[in-house]
Amino acid sequence: MAAYLQWRRFVFFDKELVKEPLGNDGATPGATPTSGPAASKFLCLPPGITVCDSGRGSVVFGDMEGQIWFLPRSLQLTGFQAYKLRVTHLYQLKQHNILASVGEDEEGINPLVKIWNLEKRDGGNPLCTRIFPAIPGTEPTVVSCLTVHENLNFMAIGFTDGSVTLNKGDITRDRHSKTQILHKGNYPITGLAFRQAGKTTHLFVVTTENVQSYIVSGKDYPRVELDTHGCGLRCSALSDPSQDLQFIVAGDECVYLYQPDERGPCFAFEGHKLIAHWFRGYLVIVSRDRKLSPKSEFTSRDSQSSDKQILNIYDLCNKFIAYSAVFEDVVDVLAEWGSLYVLTRDGRVHALQEKDTQTKLEMLFRKNLFEMAINLAKSQHLDSDGLAQIFMQYGDHLYSKGNHDGAVQQYIRTIGKLEPSYVIRKFLDAQRIHNLTAYLQTLHRQSLANADHTTLLLNCYTKLKDSSKLEEFIKTKSESEVHFDVEIAIKVLRQAGYYSHALYLAENHAHHEWYLKIQLEDIKNYQEALRYIGKLPFEQAESNMKRYGKILMHHIPEQMTQLLKGLCTDYQPSLEGRGDREASGCRANSEEFIPIFANNPRELKAFLEHMSEVQPDSPQGIYDTLLELRLQNWAHEKDPQVKEKLHAEAISLLKSGRFCDVFDKALVLCQMHDFQDGVLYLYEQGKLYQQIMHYHMQHEQYRQVIAVCERHGEQEPSLWEQALSYFARKEEDCKEYVAAVLKHIENKNLMPPLLGAWEDRVGRWMPAADSQGPWDGPFDCVQRMVHCFVSSWLPISVVQTLAHNSTATLSVIRDYLVQKLQKQSQQIAQDELRVRRYREETTRIRQEIQELKESPKIFQKTKCSICNSALELPSVHFLCGHSFHQHCFESYSESDADCPTCLPENRKVMDMIRAQEQKRDLHDQFQHQLKCSNDSFSVIADYFGRGVFNKLTLLTDPPTARLSASLESGLQRDLLMHSRRGT
Repeated sequence: MAAYLQWRRFVFFDKELVKEPLGNDGATPGATPTSGPAASKFLCLPPGITVCDSGRGSVVFGDMEGQIWFLPRSLQLTGFQAYKLRVTHLYQLKQHNILASVGEDEEGINPLVKIWNLEKRDGGNPLCTRIFPAIPGTEPTVVSCLTVHENLNFMAIGFTDGSVTLNKGDITRDRHSKTQILHKGNYPITGLAFRQAGKTTHLFVVTTENVQSYIVSGKDYPRVELDTHGCGLRCSALSDPSQDLQFIVAGDECVYLYQPDERGPCFAFEGHKLIAHWFRGYLVIVSRDRKLSPKSEFTSRDSQSSDKQILNIYDLCNKFIAYSAVFEDVVDVLAEWGSLYVLTRDGRVHALQEKDTQTKLEMLFRKNLFEMAINLAKSQHLDSDGLAQIFMQYGDHLYSKGNHDGAVQQYIRTIGKLEPSYVIRKFLDAQRIHNLTAYLQTLHRQSLANADHTTLLLNCYTKLKDSSKLEEFIKTKSESEVHFDVEIAIKVLRQAGYYSHALYLAENHAHHEWYLKIQLEDIKNYQEALRYIGKLPFEQAESNMKRYGKILMHHIPEQMTQLLKGLCTDYQPSLEGRGDREASGCRANSEEFIPIFANNPRELKAFLEHMSEVQPDSPQGIYDTLLELRLQNWAHEKDPQVKEKLHAEAISLLKSGRFCDVFDKALVLCQMHDFQDGVLYLYEQGKLYQQIMHYHMQHEQYRQVIAVCERHGEQEPSLWEQALSYFARKEEDCKEYVAAVLKHIENKNLMPPLLGAWEDRVGRWMPAADSQGPWDGPFDCVQRMVHCFVSSWLPISVVQTLAHNSTATLSVIRDYLVQKLQKQSQQIAQDELRVRRYREETTRIRQEIQELKESPKIFQKTKCSICNSALELPSVHFLCGHSFHQHCFESYSESDADCPTCLPENRKVMDMIRAQEQKRDLHDQFQHQLKCSNDSFSVIADYFGRGVFNKLTLLTDPPTARLSASLESGLQRDLLMHSRRGT
């Protein structure tokens, strides 16, 4: 029970008398019926008003003359005669333009109920749609109260004898409505009200002694006794949804609120209650002081003397009195047009206009009633911005009074509306760190904090040394509960020295880089950092190994090397890692981690050897680095046995076949470390036989020189010439090696023995070329000349080469020269014999041609040259001596003029002739320049340079047939070399 004497009183309503507008046209619709330029005198209602109600934009009155009056917003009063005697009750529906009235048309107790449709007219008056007697039976009784449901399906009438009738159905029509007695009692009915809750309709019934409710939407109409306290007439009302549609009963001692099934709160508002009304969240009560003698509610108003009455407007939610005033003899209180209207017995209408919310709040602010202002703003549904403004003013007030704890609680309620810096500045100045901490915590919980706020909050924790609060702030259960920037928090905690807290955040929120930074740079816990990397997913593990690998390798090389081996082969996160293990097959590029081992050659060697064994397809850089490392170890090793082992390992790596594509790099590494066996091996693999020969010559390894020539002379015959030249320039006795070289040169016919004059050679090989038969174009010419040129010019090499050695005598090459000269003599004889044979054949062919021209030809062939059968007529004969059956000839011949047997050979000859004719100009030009030039070799070199002889093929007649294919590849080089010698 709440005593209203403790409630504060305010003047939240403005009171004034309603005035009539000037003229008959009245005020414009929608104008406020208050004083103004159009007002002249106070509005005065007709005398004898007995009852009134409001709704649908009008105030409705009933008087003792049986008239019903309508006062619209324009204050133009109109009325009509509804009853012959008097009007006792009115009920204006709020959702329908329907008016229910109770009155009397004749003397005696016989009240009639009339339903008026205000939208329809009957002779200028509202249409009366239904009339029926109000008395439930034959016994006359007086109507005490009336109520109608807004759905027009229920109407209840209360009587002074304690009975209640319920009209169920369409109240506007007789045939669709049924009237029955719902309640009978011993006490007069003083109040009725319908309450709709979903599909259930309740009817509250209050008498002078009790309160009860009925469920009228069903069939049996169950009743619930709510209380044994009643009230007088017009002292009950139904609240709006803000008070959950509770039924209000204003007794003399208290005001009670009821639900359909139970009693609710009560308020101790003293005084004899005359009127109770509900208006926009306020409870309006007109009461009389108990010291005055009470008057019967059922006595005539005319018999009552004028009396002072108190009107109070209560705010039940916020517990204050919004308005209080004294009136003389109040007839009724009505609500319409957004205001309250108080009708007094003198016919005046007093308007109570509620002040706007901002004005009411300012009144409360002036009295520092901020809590009440907050409650009022909430009940008035003030927006969040308005509430935040109140909270801020309340906080400023408390702050100025020194109540920092209370102030920060109000500032917390402004979060999201008030700029946080406004609050932060206040508590920084006042050095109220714990208050600031509370504000910042709430700011983070609502996810409205920025990086600066996080930094400030963590600094507050660290300054207060409140580890428990700090842990509570950072140790959230899930990612969705994090209300701060994790990275900023890690930075601040790290800077303040709270490494364990920073590590917790970094690990739980997957800030791997920060976790490793703290472990490696601040705590120096290298083992833990490496363990953490080992449980990361592959991509993060790889990137962090590249970033921190050198530091870890410097402090824990063995463990680091072990993790790298796994990372570069088949990486699997450790079992401590979060989530499911990754699928196998992830491996990093091992070559990218080689720089990590800069100062750890032992671990580097173990890593490289592991990769080469486990993963043969490792990048080439792994093998290059491993070769360089082995060569370095071999070069610096002093122990012969270990050096031999390292030598074998280096050779084995070179022979692994991993350096085919990087031959030059491997060769440079071997040369840098003076690894000669490796250099020779690579020379041989790269077919660099000249370099092998050069190496043995530099080291004067004569037998190895001969061995190289024997091993690779077939691939590169010039090695023997180089060997002969090398031994020829040696001053010591090298007869044994010279003899071996000469023997091989003779067997392979690689070098001729003698040197002749250039002009003599040209003179010799030009006729020799002519002696080989007709020239078949310029290419045939060059082929023959080159053959003869080589035969006569190459012999310069042996004698001229050995002439550089002062210790070499003629006896060294005597046998060689003799054998060579004998072979040349035999070659000359063979050439002369071939020339004679060619001449004899030429003479024979010319004789045959002459005979064919001068003598007749006798054909004595007996067989066909095609089918080899006996020759029969008709037959075909050719001068070449071939004969054919006519049908054989016609079947196989391509032309009537050509012999089928001789045609292939003749076609070749004709093709050669045509080719010679096409090349005649080039051939003639070449021969002319060759014969007229003083330096015939320069002419040949010029034609070689133009590419004329690119398709040159050497003659295969002995003995030049024994020249190897190397003659063609080295021909240009030999020509140039010997031409320089000749000059």
